[in-house]
Amino acid sequence: MDGVPPLTQNPIAAGDAFRYSFTAEHPGTYWFHPHVGVQIDRGLYGALIIDDPREPLSYDQEWIVILDDWLDGVTSTPDQVLNDLSKGMGAMGMNGMLMRMGNMLMGTNSALLGGDTGDVYYPLYLINGRPAADPETFTSKPGSKIRIRFINAGADTAFRVAISGHTLTITHTDGYPVRHREVDSVLIGMGERYDVIVTAGDGVFPLVASAEGKDAAAYAILRTGTGAAPAPLKTLPELNSPRVGVAEDLIADDAVQLRPRAVDRTVQMKLSGSMNSYKWAINGRQFNPDRPLQDALAVHQGERVQLEFVNDTTMWHPMHLHGHTYQHPGRGPRKDTSIVLPGKTLRVDFDADNPGLWLSHCHNIYHGESGMMAVLAYQK
Repeated sequence: MDGVPPLTQNPIAAGDAFRYSFTAEHPGTYWFHPHVGVQIDRGLYGALIIDDPREPLSYDQEWIVILDDWLDGVTSTPDQVLNDLSKGMGAMGMNGMLMRMGNMLMGTNSALLGGDTGDVYYPLYLINGRPAADPETFTSKPGSKIRIRFINAGADTAFRVAISGHTLTITHTDGYPVRHREVDSVLIGMGERYDVIVTAGDGVFPLVASAEGKDAAAYAILRTGTGAAPAPLKTLPELNSPRVGVAEDLIADDAVQLRPRAVDRTVQMKLSGSMNSYKWAINGRQFNPDRPLQDALAVHQGERVQLEFVNDTTMWHPMHLHGHTYQHPGRGPRKDTSIVLPGKTLRVDFDADNPGLWLSHCHNIYHGESGMMAVLAYQK
């Protein structure tokens, strides 16, 4: 029921229907979306919230905040963007200067992401489908404790999120609880989810999701009192604070720690590619949807597997594994999507307890569709 054509099912044809059936075993913040071309960049997605019948958190309200980058029908279409990117960008370098060239954006930069932050120019950044000029307004009462479930549904943009005058307490990432950590902002890569608790102040406050490295932002309003809403902002003091929530600073809650055991198998995924040719690959191979099991990576049921993401590119990649959650090193968080910085290696462990064929891919949709995908296949 993983929905990845042609790996586990045929695509659902126009006018046809398919019923998904699954057991919701793990509570948390999840989402659903297609794996057909670049349809995700046309808004074909939704939140999937699985409530915990033994929820340990106490809060008064719960909000879902979906972050997105948007161009479809405004400046171009996602399919045209992919076509333009696939032609490559040669050896052009902008020396740190942000510049748009058609659908492409060059010169993006972020110290948090290790350099270049994205490839695509977006005219709009959205919170729950609304642009900054027509912002979503969340209403509450002073002193209320609010659980916010952030989902980054963007195709090419990491967001750094903050609420003016408020501290965010991170409680979960990718559906799994972590030891609570207070921060001023949270960095969220494409496909990642973060839950935070906020105690609402008295007044009207901007919620800003800065498009990391792109000099733009999504914008919404938290209102607990009267007063005019501030004009849309691209930054806040909290966004310039060093207290940024990132996965490597988090520790998994004791209840979801993987039990200690020796690693039975190491599976390496070496990430390669560049903007010059716009051919992205894993272990030197671009994914071929006509031969999805070509170069599949083997695991066996019951093994403790170490997955080694080796980023040999000059760009960051939000890498995602279907069908499993893994644990970051040093009792780090349980996740299914992780930022892998340029020139760095990330080693994560998981238990091979879900037999099947499972995709692993970059959640930059344009990198994935240009070849940065591979299949993890259980062998008998």
